[in-house]
Amino acid sequence: MSGGVDSSVALFRAIEMGYDAIGVTMKLWEYRDVGGNLLEDSNCCSIGAINNAKLVCDRMGVPHYTLDFTDVFRTTVVDNFADEYLAGRTPNPCVRCNSFVKWDAFIDQADQLGITYIATGHYANVEHLNGSSLLKKGTDPLKNQAYVLWGIPVHTLSRTIFPLGELTKEEVRQIARDNNLETAEIPESMEICFVADNNYKRFLKDYSPERLSTIGKGDIIDENGEIVGKHGGYTNYTVGQRKGLGLSNPEPSYVSRIDPVANQITVGNKECLEKYNCTVNQTNWLVDNLTFPSRVHAQIRYNSPVVEAEIVKEENLISVQFYSPQTAVTPGQSIVFYDDDIVLGGGIIKGIID
Repeated sequence: MSGGVDSSVALFRAIEMGYDAIGVTMKLWEYRDVGGNLLEDSNCCSIGAINNAKLVCDRMGVPHYTLDFTDVFRTTVVDNFADEYLAGRTPNPCVRCNSFVKWDAFIDQADQLGITYIATGHYANVEHLNGSSLLKKGTDPLKNQAYVLWGIPVHTLSRTIFPLGELTKEEVRQIARDNNLETAEIPESMEICFVADNNYKRFLKDYSPERLSTIGKGDIIDENGEIVGKHGGYTNYTVGQRKGLGLSNPEPSYVSRIDPVANQITVGNKECLEKYNCTVNQTNWLVDNLTFPSRVHAQIRYNSPVVEAEIVKEENLISVQFYSPQTAVTPGQSIVFYDDDIVLGGGIIKGIID
C-alpha cells in the first residue's frame, strides 16, 4: 500500500471479495540518502504515505505492516538506474521494481508470513485458464498498466490479484469517496519515486559522483558524422530529446543515438528517429506456447500506441521488425508484446537496426 487511492481501494475490494487481508507498505527508499528530506510527503515511502495507508487499514479493521525492502530496491532498481544512464541507455525503473521487488522479493516475504495471494492497485487483469495464468491488459485503456508488468515472474501470476483491473480511475476514486477512505482525493504521482524532485540529472550527480565525474564534454555530430556542437555529458540526453541541445540549426534537431564509448551524441531531423527494426534482450515470457517467428502487437513505451510487428529469435536476442516506422525507439526502455489483450512477454531494447 503506497498511501494512494489505488492501493487503498484494492484492499477494500479484496476484502469485499472475501479475502482475509492485511495491508503492507513497502519501505523502498530513504530520501535523506540522496535528495529530499524526511518529510517528503509527495513521495511513496514517506511518513505521510505510510500513515495514510495505516489510516485506511484502521478504517477497514485490518492489520497494517511496513516492511523494509530498501536493500533489494537499491541493488536491483537504483543501482541499475545509474548503470543504465552511464551506459548511454534510458532505463525504466518501475518495470524493474515490479519484477524484482514488488513481486519476486515480496512473494518470498509472503511465503515467510504464510500468505497465499498478493493484491496490488495496478490496472491489469489475470485470467486463470486450463491450469495456467495469463496476464492481461486492464479494462480501462487510459489506465492500463500491463506494460510495466511484463517482467514479473510467471510463477507468481497464479498468486496475483488485481482488484482494480476492470475499473476506471474515476470509478476507483468514487469507491474511495463512497466509503470515506482517507486517500480518496490524493493526486496521482507520475515522477520516479526515489528521485525526490524528479530531476534525474541531479540524482545521478548525487548518487554516483565519482563515476559521473569521469564523463566529460563531447561532440554532437550529425547523421553524416560532422561535428555540429558540444554536449555537457551524454547522461543528460535520451533518444528523441529535442530541448537542451544548444544548437542553432534552421530546423529542429533530435537526439538519434548515444555513443558512450566515443562520448558522442548524434542528432538529426525527426525522420531520423523513425526505425523499423530493433534488437531486444533480457526477455521474460509469460506464455509457454509462443513460436518464432511470430506476428504480435508491440509497445515501445508506456501509453504509446500498440503496433503490429514480427519477432524472431536469434540466439540470445529477439529481433523485432515493425510493420510501420516507430519514432524514438530507445535503448534501455521496455518493449512489450501482446496477443490482443494478453501479455505474451517483453524485454529491454538493446539496439537499433538502421
